[in-house]
Amino acid sequence: MTKHANAEKLRFSAKLLFQFRVVNEGRPNVMRLCEERIIVIQAPTARNALALAKRRGKSVMHSYKNDAGSMVHFEFVGIMDLLHLGAECDEDEVWYDIVQRKLPMERAGSILPPENKLNAIREFDLKL
Repeated sequence: MTKHANAEKLRFSAKLLFQFRVVNEGRPNVMRLCEERIIVIQAPTARNALALAKRRGKSVMHSYKNDAGSMVHFEFVGIMDLLHLGAECDEDEVWYDIVQRKLPMERAGSILPPENKLNAIREFDLKL
């Protein structure tokens, strides 16, 4: 039995980076569409969480032909960040970032995007 076998599972959040690498006529594109994905992981230690996050990233890699006949490779690039979601986080929190901003309340109109530009709202509106 390992040292952490009976250890309490802690909650972590990992930000994974993926790329869409398109190969056209044998040459990969230079400018690549990327996805940043946040996942929640339960593990006894940060090192275990990191290993699980890497395994998860590698497990979703795949390739397909696009409509133009080019091969598209969805590839795991790596882990951008790993957070321990400890007692300071609410149960429904999956990510946090602490940054310093100049007068954020006073500048909210220029910092925050209009609600109709939020990804989920735009996606829903496009389906209507």
